[in-house]
Amino acid sequence: MSRTFEPAARVAAAALETFMQSALARCEVDEASCLAVARALVIASRMGTDSHGLRLLPHYVRAVQGGRIHPRPAMRFTRRLAGTGYLDADDGFGHLAGYTAIDHAIAMADEVGIGAVAVGRSSHFGAAGCYALEAAERGYVGLAVCNADALVSLHHGQGPFHGTNPIAFSAPVPGQSPYLLDMATSSIPWNRVQQYAAIGRELPPNVVVDAAGRLTTDAALAASLLPLGGADFGFKGAGLAGMVEVLSATLTGMVHGFRMLPMGGEDMSTPRGVGHFFLVMRPDAFVEREVFDRGMLAYLADLRAQPALAGEEVLAPGDREWRCQANRDAEGIPLDSANVAAYAELAERLSIAPLI
Repeated sequence: MSRTFEPAARVAAAALETFMQSALARCEVDEASCLAVARALVIASRMGTDSHGLRLLPHYVRAVQGGRIHPRPAMRFTRRLAGTGYLDADDGFGHLAGYTAIDHAIAMADEVGIGAVAVGRSSHFGAAGCYALEAAERGYVGLAVCNADALVSLHHGQGPFHGTNPIAFSAPVPGQSPYLLDMATSSIPWNRVQQYAAIGRELPPNVVVDAAGRLTTDAALAASLLPLGGADFGFKGAGLAGMVEVLSATLTGMVHGFRMLPMGGEDMSTPRGVGHFFLVMRPDAFVEREVFDRGMLAYLADLRAQPALAGEEVLAPGDREWRCQANRDAEGIPLDSANVAAYAELAERLSIAPLI
């Protein structure tokens, strides 16, 4: 059974964002990239996804200082058809590539109702939900997917083949926070395994295996994630991961995850060539906007009104995240002891004001 851990400290979102921007600026990262990375990481942590939020900053610093990530990329967008385009991210931060691609996709959707952007020569972009959410907050339906290095076994496979290959989908809801689905196609994200290992927390069952392929709940022994669906129904997660691979790697001309350099490997000088894919749709390109808005409200009202099991609650995708965000905005974003130590070391090494 997992133990409950009290946070070692709490910080305001604004203070965390300022610290992140300062740390990256010390690494000669351009302003646009600093803003994009800090924005995405803080959004993720505000919504409770620390594994794709504040915990990633030390890694990004190592990657940009090592040369893996271009601190001042010259990203280039090419519009190929009325509603499609390609963004060459110039080995820059995936966060800037993601927000830039969404901007281009929205511009095309404004013209022709739909905009799709394939992104190549990019890097890790944090939480996929940040980019789908950006579309929804501006009134559009958004989809974001990304491939990653091999950390997830195939169904009945002996070793890792796919990445966690996230899928994020968001839609606007009038007068409410957007509908937001942000999920890995693995049982859990690999960053969560690393986070639990750092604080000695036990993993849930049926989500990882050790080097011998045996199920384990010890994060320190985890060698591969299981695909969504676990040992019995992992063909579903493996199939979804393959779909993401086609959209993010094949459609962008990048290598697929099995041949990609590992995110956490020793080589911090060679760009990884990550691919992303983004789709934005303007609701009134398909149906009158008031019809779409009314349908979203009715669907979510019906969903949330369904009877729940004893002691449980029926939630729509995003509900848990918005509650977490409200709580963390009020009380501060929690840092565990490993995060506190990592941020203190970062501040000292970069000669910037400490976060805490």
